[in-house]
Amino acid sequence: MKFGFISSFGTLDQHVGLAREIEAHGWDGFFTWDAINLDGEWAMPVYDPFAVLAAAAVVTERIALGAMVFAVPRHRPWELAQRALTVDRLSGGRLVLPVGVGVTDDRGFTSVPGQATGLKDRAELLDETLAWLERAWSGEDFEFEGKQISTGPFRFPERPVNGRIPVWPVGVWDAERPPAKNLRRTLRWDGIVPQLRGTADDLTTEHITGLVDWLTEHRSDEANRSAEDDSADRPFDVILQGKLPADPAEAAEQARAMADAGVTWWIESWWDPAKDTAESLLEKVRQGPPSL
Repeated sequence: MKFGFISSFGTLDQHVGLAREIEAHGWDGFFTWDAINLDGEWAMPVYDPFAVLAAAAVVTERIALGAMVFAVPRHRPWELAQRALTVDRLSGGRLVLPVGVGVTDDRGFTSVPGQATGLKDRAELLDETLAWLERAWSGEDFEFEGKQISTGPFRFPERPVNGRIPVWPVGVWDAERPPAKNLRRTLRWDGIVPQLRGTADDLTTEHITGLVDWLTEHRSDEANRSAEDDSADRPFDVILQGKLPADPAEAAEQARAMADAGVTWWIESWWDPAKDTAESLLEKVRQGPPSL
């Protein structure tokens, strides 16, 4: 299992500095976040995630780079493609794309006339934008015709370093009523960032085991894939966010249990603006990930 860390608070310099510390202290991934303008306790400076990741790319050599998570429906596909390809090339192919429909308390959604705010519309935009990105990675000329996105000829002549950029969609899990349409989206790509339906509670090992069993059963289902789709042959990651215990032995025990259940990435996530600071994040990073 790999270990990442989210740089949730700090100045631009502190975010970039934390990326360097994350690599130096044995972590496997640096993650920023994607927002424009939030209210209340979150009314703080936020930064373009691709600018942060570009800066992180030039001060690191090994770690994966991403954001938890990119609010894809808020981005224009052609601009998203250009930014992603830029960071992918700058980092030598270390970019990953955790993606979701975004949160509508961001004024980037609610204060922009015509911006999609309904869940169905945002989900449709997510799917079409991801399809657009995949066409952009081909290096060939293409046009696109969808329900919400239609474009004339585009061509990005330089392909991603590794041929494609891993995409990790958010997926909702409900053991009693698995939301098949939502989960099938993740199976078309390279991983899943799971969350429980209707709650912000953390997933347990029991949840993860049930989810992984469902994904394994359905991943090779030909009914979910076109004949040209090679998704079943690619590596597939299960990415879990949370907080490990401060005690190293307890942290290692919890991490091993999650790894045994099928988690391939653990992302340390500290999101309390009343308690968490750039300084406290740095302290946690310097403790390093658990030793398995």
